[in-house]
Amino acid sequence: MKILDLEPGDARLADDLLPVLRELRPHLTEDLFREVYGKGHAQGLRFTACYDDDGVCVGAAGWRVVDNTSQIRKLYVDDLVTAEHARSTGVGRRLLGYLEQRAQESGCLEFSLDSGTHRTDAHRFYLRERLAIVAFSFTKRLVRDRG
Repeated sequence: MKILDLEPGDARLADDLLPVLRELRPHLTEDLFREVYGKGHAQGLRFTACYDDDGVCVGAAGWRVVDNTSQIRKLYVDDLVTAEHARSTGVGRRLLGYLEQRAQESGCLEFSLDSGTHRTDAHRFYLRERLAIVAFSFTKRLVRDRG
């Protein structure tokens, strides 16, 4: 397996990573993904792709290093997905390990992610990988004024 960080403008973002990411985020079009990464990159958003030995993208992660008052410095994972055909092959574990290493190198004190309450298979994986459930995440949908 080969793990690579992909910068904005890299053709592999749309060609390789986005199809895997869409398994988790089906609402993402190529244009919306480019827009989000274009804006998010300035805020620290990065994307990492995991390739199998045949050069096929089998995993994707979106992440950022965040400084705040509660955790001081943490690596926060926005997206973590293994292609359906490659699940239970070690891809997720390798991506988590890579991201934890990046967190260490960045001086982070914590490594964290949120996971939708309906993603029970992912929760089993995170618990098996020794991530702890430490908080509730509260969300309120906002409606944009179209006026």
